[in-house]
Order: sequence, then C-alpha cells, then structure tokens
Amino acid sequence: MPRSRRFRKNQDKPEWGKNNPQTKEKNRKMLIAIGIIAVAAVAISLFFVFGYGSLFPSPAVSPSPSATPTATPSPTPSSTPQPSATPANSPAAEYSANGTRILLETSMGNITIQLRDDKPKTSANFLNLTSLGLYDDTIFHRVIAGFMIQGGVIQRNDISNVADEIGNDNRNLNGTIAMANTGAANSASSSFFINVADNGATNPSFDSSYTVFGKVIGGMDVVMNISRVPVGNSPYIQGEVSAPLQDIKLIKAIVLP
Repeated sequence: MPRSRRFRKNQDKPEWGKNNPQTKEKNRKMLIAIGIIAVAAVAISLFFVFGYGSLFPSPAVSPSPSATPTATPSPTPSSTPQPSATPANSPAAEYSANGTRILLETSMGNITIQLRDDKPKTSANFLNLTSLGLYDDTIFHRVIAGFMIQGGVIQRNDISNVADEIGNDNRNLNGTIAMANTGAANSASSSFFINVADNGATNPSFDSSYTVFGKVIGGMDVVMNISRVPVGNSPYIQGEVSAPLQDIKLIKAIVLP
C-alpha cells in the first residue's frame, strides 16, 4: 500500500526534541547546574542549623565557660549595668587576715586580690589555675563601665566546673571578684569578673547567681581604668558594646607569699 503524503512529509522532519545532540547537551548541562544549586542549598541550610548558632551564641544562654570551654569567652554575668561609686566594704568575717593573695599583672597595671577562706572550693579552683599558670596571657574580653570587667577564659578542654558556693554574705559589691557561669547551677569554670558597682544591690538575683570568692585589696584604680577603656560591639553578645578596642592582657597571675 502506498504511504500517504502526510506520513511522508512527517518522516522528512528531524526529531529535534528526541535525538538532536545539541538538545541532549543542553539537558545534561541543565541537570548538572540544578544538582550544584541543590547541593549548595543543602550546605547553606546545614550551616545555619548547626554552625551559625555555635559561632554566635544566644545572649540569653550565656554559653561559656563550661566543662569543655570553646574559643567563645563567657558573656556572663548578664545584667543591666548600674553605676555606683560605693567601695567594697564587706563584713570582716568574710575575709581571713591570712587569706591567700594573688597578684594580677595586667597590661594596664597591677591588681591584688585576696581570696575568701569561707569559699574553699571556688578559692581553691582559682588558686590552682593560677599556680598552673593558666591565667597567664589571657585577656579581659568584656568591659562595661559602671558594671564589671571580665576575663579568665582558658582555651583548654580539661578545665573542670566548680560547684557554686553562694552561702551567706555573698554580696557582689564594688571591688569584689566573682565567678562567671553559664546561667546553670554549678557551671562556673575559669572565667571571673570584678565588680565596679554594687551590682547585688541593684539586682537582687545577682548575689544568688554568682559566687563571690574574694575582693580587690590593691590596684582598684587599675580596675576602674580598665572598665573605662574604649569598647566596640561584642562578637559574643548581640547588641552589646563591651569588647575592648585594644587587648587588655592579664600578663601573669602570681600567688603571693
């Protein structure tokens, strides 16, 4: 039977959509591009889910230091700064005349602190870290005038937590030194802060949150000068201006005889 003219006409047309080499190459390139875009989208999603939060911890969490501190310094204590000019004037019973004294040599001058005998675990922890030289060459990473100066983050994975020792007479007065923590119980480790205001008086929860284990007995002028250095935006707490524009170094901590 002779083929129809219409059939012959259709037979003469090339099948571009099916067998044309150029079409196949375009389709192959398109599939590759789609695959690359999909892989990139998954990678970006995983970064934001697992990576972004670890790089910039939430201010409310106050993440470090813990039993396994990271490179992120502790953003605690958290409180609205309240200026005060009242000097440290704690009851004499809080401090023994034989309480261990420690010299903090900083890039802005020397600070001498005396540890409390009635906070044995916290004082022993601070004394041990000092004796091992682990506070040497650290920085004061968080400074807020009228509030506190904070430092003592140690970049090691074997720094243990120390139990809270709130007890009685735990008052964060101007010139006292206390342990920072993550906001959870018994989470203090190495980071400490020196109050430059009566923070316990302006924030009732302060004294029940941070163990006060000593006070400044020399160099309070150095502490105040550190608290007033120029600062910029903190890389650790969103919206807080507390990072010194130049490193304030704790050059060496020395146990005095």
